[in-house]
Amino acid sequence: MELLPGPGCPVCVVPAKEIDEAIFLAKQENVILATFGDMTRVPASYSSLWKARAEGANVKIVYSPIDAVQLAKKYKDKEVVFFSVGFETTAPGVASLILNDPPENFSILCSHRLIPPIMELLLGIGDLHIDGFICPGHVATIIGVKPFEIFADAYNMPTVIAGFEPADILIAVLMILKQIVTNDIKCENEYLRCVKYEGNVKAQETMNEVFVPVSAHWRGIGRVPKSGFSLRKPYENFDARKKFDIRLEHQSRDILPGCSCHLVLIGKIYPPQCKLFGKVCTPASPYGPCMVSQEGTCRIWFKFRRQMNQ
Repeated sequence: MELLPGPGCPVCVVPAKEIDEAIFLAKQENVILATFGDMTRVPASYSSLWKARAEGANVKIVYSPIDAVQLAKKYKDKEVVFFSVGFETTAPGVASLILNDPPENFSILCSHRLIPPIMELLLGIGDLHIDGFICPGHVATIIGVKPFEIFADAYNMPTVIAGFEPADILIAVLMILKQIVTNDIKCENEYLRCVKYEGNVKAQETMNEVFVPVSAHWRGIGRVPKSGFSLRKPYENFDARKKFDIRLEHQSRDILPGCSCHLVLIGKIYPPQCKLFGKVCTPASPYGPCMVSQEGTCRIWFKFRRQMNQ
């Protein structure tokens, strides 16, 4: 039995082009680029926000979108851009800020991604064999059970929404195995203590009022229909891409030479099968995006492989 992580690390899947855009903005004289700590170290096409900061770019690490709004209130003579990344879990909080009249010098560089569309794409990869899905409980807390039912109903794929404790994962595996053995394929909710069938309706309403689903690129995977968010027209004044004239001097490149993160993200190879793993690419000096975040597959594999070898 194998458990393989999919493209579920929010900073790993942000395309290099969008990080290039963030670097461009951070280098502008009147702009403060606010983002989460992990995002600063993710490699872009030729640099990273961390390296750009060392070279003088104005990059501030924040712990929440609220911190970015506070920066905008504090530095009224600057434009504050929040690099807004994450799945359905973080989008409602950002949407709530937009609805609560943030300062005019605040905007977002929107890089949100949606989970069900990328799961559906995985099922279309011919040489990728999947026997069941363990769906992310934190996403289901927001969007509920219904968006995941398509995998059981339309694709006959055993599907279980699970929490993140070891017991949650083991129970989810057991539930999938029972579905396979009994041929009773369905979408089940193991994470009952947090996930309601309808999800968080208020969060959905807030998110859907501010954002509209659009086709979006996933790093190393490509364009996935209706898998990202863009600000709706009434809120376009908070869209950094419309507010600033972003001009990139070079063509963006998602996957650097020799990197296999795109294959790791879709479960085609294990991290050690990448020739750069643990050599050129380490948590201290990440060459690919999967080695940066604690949610990144390569970072996880690097950490626990070392612990098991001790």
